[in-house]
Amino acid sequence: MSEAPKNEPFISWQGRLERLRSNKLFEMGVISIIVVSALMIGAKTYEETSRFEQWLLYLDIAVTVFFLIEIMIRMAAEPNLLRFFKRGWNVFDFLIVTASLIPMDDSEMVLLARLLRIFRVLRLVSMIPELRMLLAALVKSIPRMGYVVLLMFIIFYIYGAIGSFLFNDVDEQLWGNISLAMLTLFQVATFESWATAVMYPVMEDYPYSWIFFLTFIFLNAFIFLNMMIGIVLDVMQKESAQIELESGEGEVAEMHGLRDDVRALQAQLDRMEATWKTPALQDSSQDRGRDREKES
Repeated sequence: MSEAPKNEPFISWQGRLERLRSNKLFEMGVISIIVVSALMIGAKTYEETSRFEQWLLYLDIAVTVFFLIEIMIRMAAEPNLLRFFKRGWNVFDFLIVTASLIPMDDSEMVLLARLLRIFRVLRLVSMIPELRMLLAALVKSIPRMGYVVLLMFIIFYIYGAIGSFLFNDVDEQLWGNISLAMLTLFQVATFESWATAVMYPVMEDYPYSWIFFLTFIFLNAFIFLNMMIGIVLDVMQKESAQIELESGEGEVAEMHGLRDDVRALQAQLDRMEATWKTPALQDSSQDRGRDREKES
C-alpha cells in the first residue's frame, strides 16, 4: 500500500506527457519546426546567406535541442520504453535526432553533419499518418511490382534484340548492340524526344518501323504502367482499411464492428436455443418413461 503514493507523481507526469504528445497543437509545432529545419538547409546552399551563417548556426542548435526534447517527451510518455523501440518509425526518429547531435563546428565532421541534417526532412513522413500510409504501401507493393519489372525487362530485351538486328545500320550509337538498343528503348519509354531523335531517322530507311515503336510504347506506357498503378492502389486500399480498423473509425471499422455484433447475436441465439431445447428434451424423456411404466 505504501508504494502507491510513490508512483502517483510518476503516473501523473506520464499522463501529462502522453496528453502533450497526442496534442494536435504539439504535433503541428513539431511539423512546423521540421519545415523550418528544411528551409534552413536550403538557405545554406545560397551564397547570399553567408553573412547570416552565425545566426543560422544558432538556429540549427535551437532546432536540434527542440528535437531532442520532443523525442525525450515521447519516450517518457510511453508506459513501456521497449514498446517505444518496437515501432519502426520511433526508431527512425530516434536515429535521426541522435545523428543531429553531431557538432557543426568540427571541420572534419561538418560535411557528415550537414548530410545527416538533410534527413531530418524525412521526419515529416513519420509525423503525418497519410505519408506513412503512402510509404508503407509503396514498400509493400515492391515485391508485387518485381514481377511486372521482370516482364518489362523481358519485353525490353526482345525489342532491344530486334532493334539491334534491324536498325544497326541506321545509327550505331543507338542500335549498335543490345545494351545500346535497350537504353534507346528506355528513352522511347520515357517519351523523351523519341519521335524526332529515334523513330523518324529509322523510318527514313524502314518506313514500317513505326509498328515496332508503337507496339513497344503500347506495351510499356499503357499496359505495364497501369499494372504498376493498379498494384500500388490495391496495396494503398488495404493499408487504408487497416488504419481505419486500428483507429476504430471509418467504413471498414463500422463493417468490422457490425460483423462482430452479428456474431455475438448469433452466439446468444444459439445459447437461447440450447436453453429452450433442454427442457423439451427432458419433458420428452419423462413422457417416454411414463409410457414404459404404463406398458409394464
